Amino acid sequence: MKIDFIADTNFLVYLHEGNLIVEPFLEYNFGVSFVSEIELLGFNGITKSEEAKLKMLLNDCFQIEWNTKIKEQTILLKRKYHIKLPDAIIAASCIVYDIPLVSADKGFSKISELDLVLIEM
Repeated sequence: MKIDFIADTNFLVYLHEGNLIVEPFLEYNFGVSFVSEIELLGFNGITKSEEAKLKMLLNDCFQIEWNTKIKEQTILLKRKYHIKLPDAIIAASCIVYDIPLVSADKGFSKISELDLVLIEM
């Protein structure tokens, strides 16, 4: 399956909440980093119903798992841009696989190696 972009965690939250800002992207195939899965399902106070819905959403996405290339790229990004580890892993995944990132997080804008599609809220 061809992946058109990797969805950042905030994209998945908007999708889960039914926010129309992500609607134009839903005709494309997208992947998610294992980090987004951890962030979504590890949310304190998540209900069983929300967890079940999020797991169904995640099961419909291609999962980007941790590997050596992503680890090496993550280290480079952390050194160069001083960004949080989860953001560095997600950005590194996009760079390694040469896939755009769709996110509402403007912090990704400083990563010049990243093909970023910024959702304007």
